[in-house]
Amino acid sequence: MDDRERHEQGMKTRRAVLGDAYVDAAVAKIDDFTRDFQDYIVRVAWGDPWQRPGLDLKMRSVVVLSVTTSLGHWDEFRLHLRGAINNGLTKNEIKEILMHCAAYAGIPAANHAFREAQQVFKELGV
Repeated sequence: MDDRERHEQGMKTRRAVLGDAYVDAAVAKIDDFTRDFQDYIVRVAWGDPWQRPGLDLKMRSVVVLSVTTSLGHWDEFRLHLRGAINNGLTKNEIKEILMHCAAYAGIPAANHAFREAQQVFKELGV
């Protein structure tokens, strides 16, 4: 794929996972300073790994939740938790992912992730 195709496919996947409302709000905030970075995110993050064969969107969400928990990237965790729910992960599956993260990423990270998840579930009425 060329850059234009990667951007188109990335934006399509970003919308499928995060929803039109979130993506429209993010796009509305783009200015001259952030334009190149936003294009990069769409092409490189959403246009490459999310387009590869071998994993469905649900499994990719498992990976992202695990990584963001492990690294303590809580804004991204909350965002992708919403996407994981959109991709079909259940509350119980998310709990099990966080239990697994406790063993491999540490109890403090998982403890924080549980608190973040509780808040998102409350906001979504899950």
